Amino acid sequence: MEMYQVLYRKWRPQVFADVVGQPQVTVTLQHELMAGRVAHAYLFTGSRGTGKTTCAKILAKAVNCLHPVNGDPCGECEICRGVESGSVMDVVEIDAASNNGVDNIRELREEAAFTPASARYRVYIIDEVHMLSQGAFNALLKTLEEPPAHVLFILATTEVHKLPATILSRCQRFDFHRIAPEDISDRLEYVARQEEASLDREAGLLIARLADGAMRDALSLLDQCFGRSRQVTVEVVNETAGLAGREHLFQMAQSILDRDSPSALELVDRLYRESKDMARLCEELTGHFRGMMLLKTMKDAGSLLVMTREEEEKLAQQAKEAPLALILHVLSALQESLERMYRGGDRRVEMEMTLIRLCTPELEDSTPALVRRIEALERRLAAGIPVAPPKEEAPAKAVVSSARPESPPASAPAPAAEKPAAPETISSQSAPAPSPSKEEAALRQEVSSRSEAVSQQGASSKGDSPSLEELRANAEPLPQWPEILQVLRNYSQSVAAAFHGSSAYVSGNYLLIDVAQDIGFELLRKPAQRERMRDAIRQVTGKVYKLGPYKPQAEAETEKTHDPLTALVQEARQAGIECIEE
Repeated sequence: MEMYQVLYRKWRPQVFADVVGQPQVTVTLQHELMAGRVAHAYLFTGSRGTGKTTCAKILAKAVNCLHPVNGDPCGECEICRGVESGSVMDVVEIDAASNNGVDNIRELREEAAFTPASARYRVYIIDEVHMLSQGAFNALLKTLEEPPAHVLFILATTEVHKLPATILSRCQRFDFHRIAPEDISDRLEYVARQEEASLDREAGLLIARLADGAMRDALSLLDQCFGRSRQVTVEVVNETAGLAGREHLFQMAQSILDRDSPSALELVDRLYRESKDMARLCEELTGHFRGMMLLKTMKDAGSLLVMTREEEEKLAQQAKEAPLALILHVLSALQESLERMYRGGDRRVEMEMTLIRLCTPELEDSTPALVRRIEALERRLAAGIPVAPPKEEAPAKAVVSSARPESPPASAPAPAAEKPAAPETISSQSAPAPSPSKEEAALRQEVSSRSEAVSQQGASSKGDSPSLEELRANAEPLPQWPEILQVLRNYSQSVAAAFHGSSAYVSGNYLLIDVAQDIGFELLRKPAQRERMRDAIRQVTGKVYKLGPYKPQAEAETEKTHDPLTALVQEARQAGIECIEE
């Protein structure tokens, strides 16, 4: 029975045009070959599976081809067929990992002195060249600098930093990049069609994400999937690779956000019984939180995420619930756990311990965990929230409107307008008010034009609109405020700069902002800028707040003494009428 030829060997590119995702290499080499400007030494660098050895073999055939076509080997002449089958002895491929001594390089130098037997050039392809010893590099150096006219060296390595500078300076260097997931998926679909099989687009993108930019790894995984089914879907890829499905990752991430360790452990147990690899699960969960990190810090992270539009929207919604400090803590813990898994030990136990620590950060003394624990306390201490004084009972209660009614109120109170900058109004029911002046009418008109919503009912009770003292008394620091400013910076650098050094407090459905620069509130009076602020708040907290200023008690009292309504309020109190600020 004939041995099966795996896909990455069967579909290895034969011409430069078939090499996927490396135009910066293939186009340059083609132009050099067509111009007859062949260098004596090339260095191909890059991560695994990106086409280094493949391009080296194509180049070896192209320089010796009897009938080249636009810089590509024809693939039909005896030289091309001989190089492909390995029968042409003038093209030598050396594995430097097992031939890394001085003696091996000395033999190579002696052979290089002889002219080619059948080809035009004697080509030496040295794979993993960084594995050569220092003595071997020294032995190669002189030949590499001034080789015979009929010798061509092609060096390939994944760790270019290990090569001596003297070697690097004598080679033409070409860097191979990780192949884009979309390009890998397109190539996999082409191979699937040629193999008379089918591959779903989502399954191809999942394979590409698992391959991490390596075409060889992607073809190997596709080969495994074909062994399970000729109709390759996302479910087939998950089963073949032993992956946790995306839904499991969302559930596990939510358990961490909710600090629900029992649910996380139940998920691990179920996945373990389904023969899921714990190290792979840890890698997948790391990728999940990496996506959340990108969505939290970038305006458009879609190009860096390999997932469907529905999954991206779902992940973005989950990212809104997670502070950035928590996400970074999870990533750090998962990375450390993965390292311990590969060093040995029970992977399931390691995964369970990591999840428990993530769900209960008070059990951990690492720096990211401590950041999560002290962040809220640090903000509270720095804020210095004042305590409101107790209020006294009064026999008669009335409301005096700070909006300055245009006519004295009769039996019904005047509707109170809500200012976007502060929910602070004073209204009156029984105290007679003088006729408003032109300045007062203009002030009322300005306040009404800036209000976000006009109340349709009179302010009949104190609970309908809380006073500024009540808002200050119930205010709690908002720990996500720096993240909100980061999101706002993606919308507008100028608006974010206006709120530099500010802090925010939550009181009921109000968000009170403490900022020293008046320009911040001037910008928020513009509908477009105010909507951007609200959108940033909604992205981070998932809630919608009314906006207002946070002012310490002393500052608020100072402003009241300069308030043009002070005289009106004092007259009402002297008449025995209690005024309630709203």
